[in-house]
Amino acid sequence: MNNKNKTYKIILSGGGTGGHIYPAIAIANELKLRMPNAEFLFVGAKDRMEMDKVPEAGYAIKGLWISGIQRKLTFKNLMFPFKLIHSLWGARKIVKDFKPDVAIGTGGFASGPLLYMAALNRIPSLIQEQNSYPGITNKLLSKKAQKICVAYDGLERFFPKDRIIKTGNPVRQGLLDIDTKTDEAKNFFNLKQGKHTLLVLGGSLGAKRVNELIEKELDFLDTQNVQIIWQCGKLYYQQYKIYSNTKNVQVYEFLNNMDLAYAAADVIISRAGASSVSELCIVGKPVIFIPSPNVAEDHQTKNAMAVVDKEAALIIKEEDLNADFENNFSLLVASPEKQKQLGKNIKKLALVNATKQIADEVEKLLKN
Repeated sequence: MNNKNKTYKIILSGGGTGGHIYPAIAIANELKLRMPNAEFLFVGAKDRMEMDKVPEAGYAIKGLWISGIQRKLTFKNLMFPFKLIHSLWGARKIVKDFKPDVAIGTGGFASGPLLYMAALNRIPSLIQEQNSYPGITNKLLSKKAQKICVAYDGLERFFPKDRIIKTGNPVRQGLLDIDTKTDEAKNFFNLKQGKHTLLVLGGSLGAKRVNELIEKELDFLDTQNVQIIWQCGKLYYQQYKIYSNTKNVQVYEFLNNMDLAYAAADVIISRAGASSVSELCIVGKPVIFIPSPNVAEDHQTKNAMAVVDKEAALIIKEEDLNADFENNFSLLVASPEKQKQLGKNIKKLALVNATKQIADEVEKLLKN
């Protein structure tokens, strides 16, 4: 069978944050290269960022009325059962109309209803679990999925062992050659010679505590001869944009040219979401992780520690920022040797073929 010429229909679901969207787009791009005649459809949650980002990447998307369960009693929680039923009916109609040959889920609210309905219709499915500790949706979906692609060891306690394949997390292809883009990046961001460049990443929506830290430390960072590319996130841009172009600071809601942002950076401050960690391993720059404590099973700390334990990054917990940040940062910036060591060690952890391996597994499902 020649996959290249067959008109397969491939449905993908992943969203809510960039950490779920970009892996799905990366997988679709790889499959499209292999199967130019294939037809792709994404399914996301209405009013979430995938409804913009997926069409920007050139793919069609349909939205479901679905959201997650809040940790406290809210009106949204009371609406959840109605949203779930509505989204299951919506997913059923999408699957029935599109008739996919395979379904792929990368996490996020919409992937649950979509992959559940795909399984009910006996469509082979693959889920991609990015974290060291899976969420409830993927735990439930794994009972029906044929393949479960993971990025960490030890997930047999959550998933059927015979269906697990360790691939790593898909990353944007443009990150694989950032070493060649340094000059382009410095021109793009109009950076000054002779200054250290700090890239601050709080995720697509933003990280409140990270943003508060940077605002508080702007004067200190100025004394460290640092210029800052600060991605503060959609939720916080209006609050922090006043600092743009002051004290060598550039503030962005979102960075569309992540390859150039990484290429420009000398030091990176980041949350420790699974996709971010995977990308930073490939980027190979010194990183200070500030994990979010507000996630299930504190999985961001676990993700970060998997890197820190190999002397490949630094970590500062939120509760320690006031006490430790200035000392840790100034020591790192003052030591080119430490920067080089961290960059070299984190690059050793990169799983650069994740997207290709996941696409291989999808092709196997299509051939069965």
